[in-house]
Amino acid sequence: MTDRSVALIVGGASGIGLASAHALAQRGDHVVIADINAEAAHARAAELGEGASAIAADVTDEASVAAAFAAAREVGPVRSVVSCAGLSIIGPIADIELSGWQTTIDVCLTGTMLVIKHAARNIEDGGSVVAISSLNGRQPGTTMAAYCSAKAGVLMLIQVAALELGARGIRVNAVSPGLVDTPLVAGLAMVPGLTDEYIENTPLGREGVPDDIAQAVEFLTSQRASWITGSAFDINGGAHLMRYPDVLGKVQALAGS
Repeated sequence: MTDRSVALIVGGASGIGLASAHALAQRGDHVVIADINAEAAHARAAELGEGASAIAADVTDEASVAAAFAAAREVGPVRSVVSCAGLSIIGPIADIELSGWQTTIDVCLTGTMLVIKHAARNIEDGGSVVAISSLNGRQPGTTMAAYCSAKAGVLMLIQVAALELGARGIRVNAVSPGLVDTPLVAGLAMVPGLTDEYIENTPLGREGVPDDIAQAVEFLTSQRASWITGSAFDINGGAHLMRYPDVLGKVQALAGS
């Protein structure tokens, strides 16, 4: 048992989740990394040192999510929860398999709901929950119906949760990244011209890095954000102001080449 505040990072073994784990550990929290990849979670926790621990967690399995919170509470009082797990199965609406649609919704939306549900049961009063949404929660993209729908759902989910948990002083917010260099978007780089089109439609002229998002997560889980709840923060270099890339067109061009 530690006297330090505990931060549970669900989906924390890579990408934005891992960067968030580093940011919260650096401010002094004990970080519990929960991830479906248990080996990676334990390896990343070991790299952070004795101020971190790890547990396997599958956000599509409610018992697994509940177990992650129980493990975090054994370490100490849980005051920060970050929900980062996500994936995207793409395809035109006319062709998308129901299984692919369901998998995306299960991980990105239902998984976030389960994390928030068990955060509500386990987090200390006055704590903070941050869900990772996406630029695609507000900006549609061809071939991305499932992902866009799931991430838009996350934006409404955090607002409802903020209403319900506000009486306990628990803040619930979302961060909506644009194109960030993580394993989730690694496949985009394989489509010629797609990353360039993203950057051309980003006023600040670059893709993001995980730490761009982690710094926002650290702020929102700190007392510096003590009067912020039910809000979604667009951290995308201004990409929400412009046009989303033609993903379908680029993929079709690649298939025809």
